[in-house]
Amino acid sequence: MKIIIAPDSFKGSLTSCEAASAIERGVRIAIPDAEIEIIPMADGGEGTLDALLSSTKGIVREVEALDPLCRTIKTKYGVLGNKSTVVIEMAAVSGLLLLRNKERNPLLTTTYGTGQILRHALESGFREFIIGIGGSSTNDCGTGMVQALGVHFFRKDGSEIIKKMCGELLGDVASIDVSGIHPAIRESRIVVACDVKNTLLGEKGCSLMYSLQKGATPEIADKLEVNMKSFIEVAEKTISREVRDIPGAGAAGGLGAGLMLFLGAELQPGINIVMDACNFSKRIKKADLILTGEGKIDNQTAFGKTIAGIAQQAKSAKIPVIAFGGIIENTEELLKLGIKKIYPICEKSIPIDHSMAQASELLKNTAARVMKEYRQPI
Repeated sequence: MKIIIAPDSFKGSLTSCEAASAIERGVRIAIPDAEIEIIPMADGGEGTLDALLSSTKGIVREVEALDPLCRTIKTKYGVLGNKSTVVIEMAAVSGLLLLRNKERNPLLTTTYGTGQILRHALESGFREFIIGIGGSSTNDCGTGMVQALGVHFFRKDGSEIIKKMCGELLGDVASIDVSGIHPAIRESRIVVACDVKNTLLGEKGCSLMYSLQKGATPEIADKLEVNMKSFIEVAEKTISREVRDIPGAGAAGGLGAGLMLFLGAELQPGINIVMDACNFSKRIKKADLILTGEGKIDNQTAFGKTIAGIAQQAKSAKIPVIAFGGIIENTEELLKLGIKKIYPICEKSIPIDHSMAQASELLKNTAARVMKEYRQPI
């Protein structure tokens, strides 16, 4: 029996690689002689870098950059096994999980560190990029990122904004000078792994819908929306291109819009990028079963998330899929995509802090229990 193990991360508990290892241990208990192939997955958020490096036998490059509050930290980017494509995970340098709860305020956070990593890779000679933009702490429309790449922002009185760009400063921007942007950008191809389809402004835009999850109060969210609207009008006029209504423009606090506008990036569903990079469709061809999972499985999972992407490819190849989740809600749409069954790894009565701390053991035990039912190819 050949089994593909391809989970996403269990956010806050397990990376996709750790989740895959836990599932494998469980399968070995039930089916010791199973042929197992592990393909860690991600959809553009945390874990995208590790998943791609693991699947392609890539390498890590360590660098120093500024975190969302402009503190110097050690971070990393990756080079895929083809030795020419760089993977940058913005969450590793500008992400929400880098901040304590009391530090979270998207008025003040910046993507400057993401730009520093991109600059380092450009100056190392790389021209092919995959940028995962999930898990952000920011709402600066990517201005911090491009500021690190040589773009200059000015106020109405002509004075340059010297501070690192952030959500609070967007409303001060009256003009933009892009002439100093790193020249290698023109020679580069940037593909953005994006797992949301939100546009930039409005009730479903980055400020009003997502900034509350990053520490904003309703009043701060309203201010961010006003600042974002003011900024994008200046930016689109400067570049002579409209991006605000493109699906994904609102991803990562408008970083999607900034990447398209200033760097000519192409937004794609993150799960598709990861699958293509690791040759997922070819690697599953002779499989009897695919096991996947992630921390929370709900009605959003069916729309562009990892498990949905796996389900679609598995359905075409007529391979059954079983999913495991820490929290499971509203799975009707996902089951319609072809998932055979979805299993919770813990009882609802277990406190969430306890289940997250014990996620590896719970996942292993659930996989062992479930696989005892599937000792023969399905």
